[in-house]
Amino acid sequence: MSFRRLTKLIGGLAAGTAVLVAVAESKGYVERARQQEGSQTRIAALNVLQAAQPNTWSSTSTQDYSVPTSGTGWDSNWDRRDPLVLTNGKRRKRDKENVTQDELSSEVENNKPKATRHIILIRHSQYNLNGSVDKERFLTPLGREQAELTGHRLAELGMKYDVMIHSTMTRATETANIISKYIPEVETVSCDLLREGAPIEPVPAISWKPDCVYHEDGARIEAAFRRYIHRADVKQTEDSYEIIVCHANVIRYFICRALQFPPEGWLRLGLNNGSITWLTIRPSGRVGLRMMGDSGFMPPNKLTRT
Repeated sequence: MSFRRLTKLIGGLAAGTAVLVAVAESKGYVERARQQEGSQTRIAALNVLQAAQPNTWSSTSTQDYSVPTSGTGWDSNWDRRDPLVLTNGKRRKRDKENVTQDELSSEVENNKPKATRHIILIRHSQYNLNGSVDKERFLTPLGREQAELTGHRLAELGMKYDVMIHSTMTRATETANIISKYIPEVETVSCDLLREGAPIEPVPAISWKPDCVYHEDGARIEAAFRRYIHRADVKQTEDSYEIIVCHANVIRYFICRALQFPPEGWLRLGLNNGSITWLTIRPSGRVGLRMMGDSGFMPPNKLTRT
């Protein structure tokens, strides 16, 4: 095997041919290899590979470099809709009225959801930051363009949307109204719970809001989470696609809560204006994040994060 082919093979195994060759040249391995043939060429090539792999990550090392789990596990009853919990009263009744185990198992099965809920979270478009009150914080011309692009994207995805719920704040309402032009058959509903606010004091800590604001806003935003983010009702037979147009803080908090990440980490996430976030909630209660803050459908010169 020629040195060129051998180097290419080793580089492929290391998933970085260019990096390996650069390291090899800096250490003189390539030049020495050109001066040698046969088994010496193979030895030089292996030296190239070793140069790109620090000894601390050697396969023969006895040290454990794996990342430990958080140890908290997954709470299957995070939305308080686990069928086993819903039938807990029946279990107590069984003890008093001799309800059989088969009857109880049948009750559990009958209370299992059958449909998947898809929650499409849209951040409002760019708005006037100079407004002193909400009605003055309307969408900018660019913000209106962003909402048009988002509406076009949602229509392009071709999903059968069931409802669009939006915050009552001006920037969210205007964003929803523009999106609605692209999916006119979808019912639109407003909700005060979805208004922007400070859900919980972020970690790492910043000097942002007094405790009373977190105390008040946090209760409202948590109430919005409990109302809208949960597994399907047992009576729902088909998968649903629900759009929620609201705000960055609300969406970031929803993501952390739904995925059972520490909610105080919400401020570490970032979302562009008009971006799309897609949560999926399975009948079992398992939650998936199919996309977060997607704005790739917008031209680069239309992207903002105000």
